[in-house]
Amino acid sequence: MSAPVLTTLLVANRGEIACRVMRTAKALGLTTVAVHSATDREARHSREADIRVDLGGSKAADSYLQIDKLIAAAKASGAQAIHPGYGFLSENAGFARAIEEAGLIFLGPPASAIDAMGSKSAAKALMETAGVPLVPGYHGEAQDLDTFRDACERIGYPVLLKATAGGGGKGMKVVEDVSQLAEALASAQREAKSSFGDSRMLVEKYLLKPRHVEIQVFADQHGNCLYLNERDCSIQRRHQKVVEEAPAPGLSPELRRAMGEAAVRSAQAIGYVGAGTVEFLLDSRGEFFFMEMNTRLQVEHPVTEAITGLDLVAWQIRVARGEALPMTQAEVPLIGHAIEVRLYAEDPGNDFLPATGRLELYRESAQGPGRRVDSGVEEGDEISPFYDPMLGKLIAWGEDREQARLRLLSMLDEFAIGGLKTNINFLRRIVAHPAFAAAELDTGFIPRYQEELLPVASDLSDEFWQAAAQAFAQSQPSTTRADDPVSPWANSNGLRVGLPTEITLHLSCEGQNHALTLGDADAHTAQLKGEQLLTEHNGLRRQHRAIRRGDVLYLQWEGELRRIESYDPISAVEASHSHHGGLTAPMNGSIVRVLVEAGQTVEAGAQLVVLEAMKMEHSIRAPHAGMIKALYCQEGEMVSEGSALVEFEEA
Repeated sequence: MSAPVLTTLLVANRGEIACRVMRTAKALGLTTVAVHSATDREARHSREADIRVDLGGSKAADSYLQIDKLIAAAKASGAQAIHPGYGFLSENAGFARAIEEAGLIFLGPPASAIDAMGSKSAAKALMETAGVPLVPGYHGEAQDLDTFRDACERIGYPVLLKATAGGGGKGMKVVEDVSQLAEALASAQREAKSSFGDSRMLVEKYLLKPRHVEIQVFADQHGNCLYLNERDCSIQRRHQKVVEEAPAPGLSPELRRAMGEAAVRSAQAIGYVGAGTVEFLLDSRGEFFFMEMNTRLQVEHPVTEAITGLDLVAWQIRVARGEALPMTQAEVPLIGHAIEVRLYAEDPGNDFLPATGRLELYRESAQGPGRRVDSGVEEGDEISPFYDPMLGKLIAWGEDREQARLRLLSMLDEFAIGGLKTNINFLRRIVAHPAFAAAELDTGFIPRYQEELLPVASDLSDEFWQAAAQAFAQSQPSTTRADDPVSPWANSNGLRVGLPTEITLHLSCEGQNHALTLGDADAHTAQLKGEQLLTEHNGLRRQHRAIRRGDVLYLQWEGELRRIESYDPISAVEASHSHHGGLTAPMNGSIVRVLVEAGQTVEAGAQLVVLEAMKMEHSIRAPHAGMIKALYCQEGEMVSEGSALVEFEEA
């Protein structure tokens, strides 16, 4: 049988994965097709494609999850194949079947394999039959609260609720005792339905201090299957991976082989084709338990590429064309060490709530040997509330783990983002932490070191304010008068006739305000040269990045990029979002549930409103016992950050 024709590839996704897939496709000479929602019309993945197709809508349910629209886009653009990326429909068997029925090529496994492994419940049942060790749990069809309550009592708390059809932390909740079960189950089901179109759940024992180790497998259409080493993805928050690395530190060759061979058997048992990942929980005794199989390319695939020198997207395309795998298991390389961090638009200081807004500053670290950035945004892009908040990934490779770690720290220092909150400083603290440097990894890493990774903001030093004032003053845009361009009165240099030159600045940074007066004698303390501020203090001279964007200055200080702006002390009034005792939206999003009504009395901590943003739910709760005086929102409504939702009167 002749190989299928594949000259044009449609990527049914968005963001950094769409850009990454198109990069390899173009290198192989393929024409690339992007699809986009109305919101993403000018997004980076859309701009970089050879052809773009508008799906309409804003929410994923109205665009990227519309199978008929995606297939119509492929046919209209002349694409013979569709790459699903990850998330969205990447593990949807119905999508794979629809593509095949339309006479197109799906760059993923057969629909039967997605059916077998795409449902976590079905996969666990299959592995149980195959004798693969499983974490105790319930994976049945009954989805009522009583069934889950009985299962949790049998398993023993704490337990972990998980969406059977998805991943990425969506539809996943830890339940500590029976009093939390009903609310957690309902919320997880809604998240799962919103993200994957399937609300079914499973529950399993929540293991303490496990490591999350996964095996990358790859299979062709000729019966060949191999594993491309493993990745450690233990550094997580809310079951969302934050840091991934390959190979897993401390894994013996024997354990690597045992896990790899188990993963290959799992893939072969379901007739797998293409790229997939078998995920295991690894305890301190070296015992591993099957967790799930992701029937797609993983977010963290670049670390595998870094230690093998392979391009997994190129492999996907070649396998789709009917080619055999280009090497045997014995030939799979394992060279050096690689670490990846995920860059999110979110506020770590505010419970990691997603952040939206405009990227008024976006500078990526330099790429080169051992340094890679996969991103889906550029400076000036708008980050909307409709999709996952991941902006991109930073990947560092080294001859050993420490070299990779130090290289990644350097990359994080070079990165500069402004205009919205991100987790970049949080990532730097993780990678710089002594326990991470010592490879003391498990899924409880972030909670264990939370105080160090999320320190309480402290007062900024006088040295900082002095440097900030100098950088702000020296970066002020020059002003001229049309009638007298050399007039000294048009400058903001503090010129005073007969008196020493002096200016007073009122600056604000991270909620702190400070007034400083600069004179001629202060000029030597800091000098701005281009985008570098040179400071001298106690005989030490240092360089700090200083980037001006309109009325805002971004100053790199002690490893973090600080946002500084001026304020008018006369007109400045402390912003109040109390709305007469009201509760406001912590971010842009959609109201999915209103659980109270005006006049109702509630207890402290009661759930009042549920807001969905970037495919995750966030509860607005009563800060004290009291009464609901008024409601300013309704289900299905889009709200902006700071909007009043509930007027609340404390008891």
